[in-house]
Amino acid sequence: MRATFYRFIAVLMLVIPGVMATYGFLAMKDAFFAQFGAAELNPHVQWGKFSLGFVLFLAGVAFIGGWTFFRDRKRNYVAPRFKKKRKKQ
Repeated sequence: MRATFYRFIAVLMLVIPGVMATYGFLAMKDAFFAQFGAAELNPHVQWGKFSLGFVLFLAGVAFIGGWTFFRDRKRNYVAPRFKKKRKKQ
């Protein structure tokens, strides 16, 4: 029971940033293409929505990328330049 709960929490820790990144990408797309859809009403890019989308997208991708990098580093899947440095004795 306890291990199942911990795995559920771990999945949520990856799903939430993924949803954030997805929403951020869609917000950037909508803000950019809004200038083409209703050119008579508002022919400008919605910079507030675009910047919020950019921040959400960047945060989500950075979290998932960092999680993947540190997991691969722990399992020794990374290139030699990314491995942890050892102190010389």
